[in-house]
Amino acid sequence: MSPAEPPPSATPPLNEPVLTRARRVRLSWVWVVPIVALLIAAALVVRAFLQAGPLIVIEFRSAEGLEAGRTEVRFKEVVVGRVTKVSLHPDRKKVRATVRLDKSVDSLAVQDTRFWVVRPRIGSAGISGLSTLLSGAYIGVDAGASEDSSDEFIGLDTPPLLLRGEPGRSFVMQADDLGSLDVGTPVYYRRIRAGRVVGYSLDEGGRSLLVQVFIEAPHDKLVTKRTRFWNASGIELALTPSGLTVTTQSLASVLAGGIAFGSANDATPEPTAPAGDSFKLYATERAAQAADDGDPVRVRMVFSESLRGLEAGAPIDLLGIELGTVRDIALHLDPARQRFAMTVSADVYPRRMGVVRGQFQPPPGATGPRDALLLAQLVEQGLRAQVRSGNLLTGRLYVALDFIPQRGKDAARARIDTSAEVLTLPTVAGSLNDMQSQLSETLERLSKVRFDEIASGLKDTLKSASGAGTALQLTLQGADATIRRLTPEAQRSLAELQQTLAAAQRALGSAERNVADVDAPLQRQAGQTLAELQRAAQAMRVLADYLQRHPESLLRGKPADAEPAAAAEPRK
Repeated sequence: MSPAEPPPSATPPLNEPVLTRARRVRLSWVWVVPIVALLIAAALVVRAFLQAGPLIVIEFRSAEGLEAGRTEVRFKEVVVGRVTKVSLHPDRKKVRATVRLDKSVDSLAVQDTRFWVVRPRIGSAGISGLSTLLSGAYIGVDAGASEDSSDEFIGLDTPPLLLRGEPGRSFVMQADDLGSLDVGTPVYYRRIRAGRVVGYSLDEGGRSLLVQVFIEAPHDKLVTKRTRFWNASGIELALTPSGLTVTTQSLASVLAGGIAFGSANDATPEPTAPAGDSFKLYATERAAQAADDGDPVRVRMVFSESLRGLEAGAPIDLLGIELGTVRDIALHLDPARQRFAMTVSADVYPRRMGVVRGQFQPPPGATGPRDALLLAQLVEQGLRAQVRSGNLLTGRLYVALDFIPQRGKDAARARIDTSAEVLTLPTVAGSLNDMQSQLSETLERLSKVRFDEIASGLKDTLKSASGAGTALQLTLQGADATIRRLTPEAQRSLAELQQTLAAAQRALGSAERNVADVDAPLQRQAGQTLAELQRAAQAMRVLADYLQRHPESLLRGKPADAEPAAAAEPRK
């Protein structure tokens, strides 16, 4: 055996192990829940991204009521978005509110959409936004109609009074001045709120004011071509022959102003007026309900007297009918007389003459407007303009058109030029001037009376009367002596006549007593009636005194009488 061979009793050598990586991966159930949650979160993120609406920025003057993550955006009281961020504008004059709108209302992000903050407000239109006291302020939306989208908007300081799509129609009122009207002023129909004022502006020339009103449905159907609008602000007082008349719409119109409308008294049913139609805004209901006066005729009147107390707006009166009003009064120099005169310009409405105007027939061959020819004919018949006193307490004057006979002149000689643009009416002196002239004439006549001769004649007359009185006294003394020389028979006759009259007087006294005995029950009843009337009069005086001290008892009634106090306990 060679030494290199192992011994037979030795263990054989082991093979070298080969390491390999196992390819089987085992996943624990612990990871299932996080994986599912991750998938759900990813799905929600994708869904939110797909459903997210546009992101817009709205600028406001103040961030009052705005809070990121809480302030809602509402359209017709439906939540359509939420404020995500509120920041200060770089110029530090405004704030910027970033708003995320819903995907379903992405059409709101157009150029003419309007946004404003809804919060409690008190104004002439009333109280609004009270619901925000509990829910908090929110951003209101008025959807626009533009097709151009936008992501930058400027918020309104106050809510708009007219929303797009609101049922109703807008109209324009022409007024001389705004008065107590304002944006939000209510419009009434038969004292029912039917609309509101939504704006006002001056016309192109600045001569009148254009007031835009909105009449809500279904009241907008009541507005026709013949509808009259008038200013219903405050209280209208009118003193008529039947007494004092007070007219007002409501307490709100008295305090904050208002406009009312209705149909004219002679209006016939007509179709409704189209939106945007123009109407005249009358100052009072009386002027609105008056008949249509038509176009005025401009006239001028020249007076040589003082017109202190005559103002613009004074009436032009024709036999008690207000035919027009004074426009202005001017002073000018009359070159013919070399003295100052007063020129009064006025507007006259011949249509107010009624039947007289309808029956007028222009003379054959006459040319010119019909109303001018009518005035010319009246002037030929003696129509003159005269300034008269309208109120002695205030000194107000008015112009009266009356048929005044001319003294020493023919009234028909006056003529007016019917082709002129402004007609000139002839005038006469006022009643005060007539009184002054009559007074001066009376004083002149009195100055011509010879009072010295009248006094001397009066003295002679008194002397003659004194002599006649002396003769009369002598005559009376002779008559007295004659009476004293009456015969005794005449004296006895007078005594018998006196006795006869005394007997007749006694007979009449007994007859009166008999009649009194017969009518005694009637007299007692009359006495009782008079006593009852006296007690009733006393009760009425007591009632009048009580009402004067307690006028509230007319509404509340007389309070119950207090229970009498308990009687005091007797002393022990």
